[in-house]
Amino acid sequence: MFRCPHFEFEDVISQTDSVEFLTPEASPTSTRFSVAKKVAYHSPFTMNPGVKRYQPNGRYEMFFAICGQPSDLIAVDAAIDFKKYCGVSVCLVDEFWKSMIPKSEKLFRLLAKFDVVVFYYSQTVKPVSERIKSKCIFLPPGVDTVRFNPFPNAPARSIDVLSIGRRSEATHKKLLELADKDGLFYLHDSIAGGNSIHSSQHRALFANLAKRSKYFLVNPGYIDRPEIRGNQIEIGNRYFEGAASGTLMLGVRPDTEPFRKYFDWQDALIDLPYESTNIGSILNEWNAQPERVERIRRTNIRQALLRHDWSYRWQEILKAAGIEPLPQLIERQVRLKTLADDVAIGGDLKAKKAANWDSQPVRP
Repeated sequence: MFRCPHFEFEDVISQTDSVEFLTPEASPTSTRFSVAKKVAYHSPFTMNPGVKRYQPNGRYEMFFAICGQPSDLIAVDAAIDFKKYCGVSVCLVDEFWKSMIPKSEKLFRLLAKFDVVVFYYSQTVKPVSERIKSKCIFLPPGVDTVRFNPFPNAPARSIDVLSIGRRSEATHKKLLELADKDGLFYLHDSIAGGNSIHSSQHRALFANLAKRSKYFLVNPGYIDRPEIRGNQIEIGNRYFEGAASGTLMLGVRPDTEPFRKYFDWQDALIDLPYESTNIGSILNEWNAQPERVERIRRTNIRQALLRHDWSYRWQEILKAAGIEPLPQLIERQVRLKTLADDVAIGGDLKAKKAANWDSQPVRP
């Protein structure tokens, strides 16, 4: 499930560039994959985890690999000798915490093959760059802002609070109580996250839910797993998805320079301490400020359209690789600017009609 944003990124890349997909198939639950993973982590050698070797017919300007976690490098290395067929190579690694570095030292020889290594986690860049010769950069996650944009036909925000993924149990229990006693529409996960049936359909459904939600719970990555993240605080995907859909985001404000840089507009986040049970009062306070809420919602959407679309992330990767973007990328960004202008100019009346903020007060 956590890979669905990666697939969404790939979709945007394919819409804005000339690409060929290489999709190595290997089951992470197979015995062969498990053995190959152990070998890669504990020896200077690697073994093929069951991936078919790819033999391109020609040369490519760039090789780009997306790894959800460091162990994905094993499948990438087995799939293709990208140094032989590609001019420049770039690897994007998602979940790579500093605490994982000691046990990933053997994998650094695979990571060092790339000319540029991109990390979603800002505090991982320096310690890894000190171990490999490749250029390492930080790049925050993004979102398909066209898909998540609720305008021009903004639906009614009939969901009071939306919660996806990791959550505070104390806040969750309070919201369940409000749903039971006050009729709050609280939409949350009721089963553990696993595989989606179809990644694009899953993202479309998620976007439609977010566009219909008044409030969206967000928190830094792995906030409930300090044994993994340690004191590392990183911006999760939810912040970008919440902004793009125009919800009011409630949650923990990451005390990091990247968050202050990428969410530097007023009221980008409503502070809600982790494990807080005061959410009822906070909802009442904001429900009583419809004009301010409308301003925040439109600002969130515009900022996402102008800064956090996947196309901007792809442009940064191309820049790091020394490659000029194709016209399709610039055309998408022109469209994003037009959408952002429409939100600012024409979204006012439509937003107020669709907002549906006149809900009854909830129990504090």
